[in-house]
Amino acid sequence: MKKSNKIITAAATTGVLLLTGGLTAAANAGPTPAAASLAVPAADIQPVPENVVAQNRISVDASAAAVQAALGKCQSDKLPFVTVALVDRFGTVQALLRGDNAAEHTIEAARQKAYTAAAFGTPTSELSKRINGNGPSIADLPGTLFLAGGVPLKFNGVSVAGIGVGGAPDGMLDEACAAAGAETIASAAPGTAK
Repeated sequence: MKKSNKIITAAATTGVLLLTGGLTAAANAGPTPAAASLAVPAADIQPVPENVVAQNRISVDASAAAVQAALGKCQSDKLPFVTVALVDRFGTVQALLRGDNAAEHTIEAARQKAYTAAAFGTPTSELSKRINGNGPSIADLPGTLFLAGGVPLKFNGVSVAGIGVGGAPDGMLDEACAAAGAETIASAAPGTAK
């Protein structure tokens, strides 16, 4: 415990960040005998279908290839100011690529379009047609964006991810780039990314 006291004493004279590091070091040193008696044992969950759900995700290589292909399509269409995001079906970003001169808002727009496409399993251009502007709608769901530019990625007919592009002057231009990224994964041989 003397070592931890020295760390905490030094931290008190040098700043809050060191104090946090000292406390972390003390906590990582292990539980005290009193704390050990309060520890709850971890449950070893049995991997049976009733207890564990399998999840399909796009691999890191395929995700990187898809966002690069989508940005490449936008660049060839003279749209270098977009951002491309690929997210899993829960909206967690797996890959993100911001083009030259892409404004900050394009990052969130791309992520939200990707998530919306993944969550609903439908291109966002189709989803945007369902919004009528009369009261609450699916467009009010947090983290979603019902503008063209998001494409779902499906495995065996089930949405597992989405790719979204934000920043082009028209959502259909965004969606064409997202579709190019999705095609990169769809056309890749099993176990490879183009």
